[in-house]
Amino acid sequence: MPARRRALSRIVRGGVSGGVLLLTLPLAQAASVLAVRVWPARDYTRVTLELDAPIEHQHQLLDGPPRLVVDLHGVNLDAAMRDLVSKVRSDDPWIAMVRAGQFRVGVTRVVFDLRAVVRPRLFDLEPIGPYRHRLVIDLYPQTEPDALTLLLGQVDDPLEGLIASRIDDELGTGRSAPKPAPTASLAPAPITSAVERTARAQAPAATRWFTIALDPGHGGEDPGAIGPAGTYEKDVVLAIARQARDLLREHPGIRVFMTRDADFFVPLSVRVAKARAVSADLLVSIHADAFVQPQASGASVFVLSDSSASSMGARWLASRENRADLVGGTAPASANREAANVLIDLSRTAQINQSRRLGTSVLGELRQVGKLHKVAVEQAGFAVLRAPDMPSILVETAFISNPDEERKLRDPTEQNRIAHALVRGVLAYVRRLPPRGTT
Repeated sequence: MPARRRALSRIVRGGVSGGVLLLTLPLAQAASVLAVRVWPARDYTRVTLELDAPIEHQHQLLDGPPRLVVDLHGVNLDAAMRDLVSKVRSDDPWIAMVRAGQFRVGVTRVVFDLRAVVRPRLFDLEPIGPYRHRLVIDLYPQTEPDALTLLLGQVDDPLEGLIASRIDDELGTGRSAPKPAPTASLAPAPITSAVERTARAQAPAATRWFTIALDPGHGGEDPGAIGPAGTYEKDVVLAIARQARDLLREHPGIRVFMTRDADFFVPLSVRVAKARAVSADLLVSIHADAFVQPQASGASVFVLSDSSASSMGARWLASRENRADLVGGTAPASANREAANVLIDLSRTAQINQSRRLGTSVLGELRQVGKLHKVAVEQAGFAVLRAPDMPSILVETAFISNPDEERKLRDPTEQNRIAHALVRGVLAYVRRLPPRGTT
């Protein structure tokens, strides 16, 4: 018998009539890997290991060539771990290849061959919702992608490097930067429809870009609500946001920034920080609602509440949406930075009033393409709406938990109708704004 087994076994002799009672304590079991997931994106790549028990782990960075070595204690190399190798896509911007092997008994070593030097961040997540214990491995680029440069479509913009500094400042990491100078508007794009012709005829002459931040909810580890047929909220809202982006870009003087343009997770605080970092003039967060009763239906628009929610339903929804960081996976330090950031209270009343005007405009257009769940803009404490200096709304496009509305949300034609309604509502709000430089 191996020494470890002998040490864990106990024989207790005695009992009635000199009988022998054998009591063998169970051997320590290795943690099992239930699933591995890889979420590549320009911003960062996330690798998630889902396990049936928490584990200890260490990591180290090596160079020549760059590699990240992660040792997983109490994890044996099994089929699920070997599956990690096949999860890495050939177009992953940060991982070239991954290898896994049994380093020693009870320790699996995972080696990430990197395309460039990264800043790794590893953290554990407690079980929540459908997920068990998770080890998250985030691989950030050594130099943060510059949001404004990407937004302008220029690699040599003089403001390169500005946005990473301003995001750091938003999140309390120390660096700050000045506001960007006004930018001249683009030449008018081709007019594609009567709706666009009317909007352009009524639009004020643009003296600088008007920046609209579109925020497709959820993403990556966080699927959002899931419809009866298995439709993920994160997928349909990303499709709608992309269509809205393309429509808005056809208008002179409008530029669009998306907090995520692929399937990856963005913490709530970072969504707000990204929008503020590009000096967005407004933010539209796009979602698909869900409720325990499948009969619930229709679109809704929400703004931030400076006190209590406007209804029990609004409070429940805000609580569910604000749990996105727990589901999607945010390191504790990031959560602390969020708390420091989103509790800023500057010009809150003015922001809410403008948000209500924007929300009313969008809700009026959504009424033209489908049923409304609530006929007036509602209010609740959504974390993603807490930017103190920009009008922000959260749009629940439909109930993905309703089978009929789930089918519509899956339909590209219906997605396009929703996107058009969002764009018409936003542009109607923009046209009513006073000229730049006035109050």
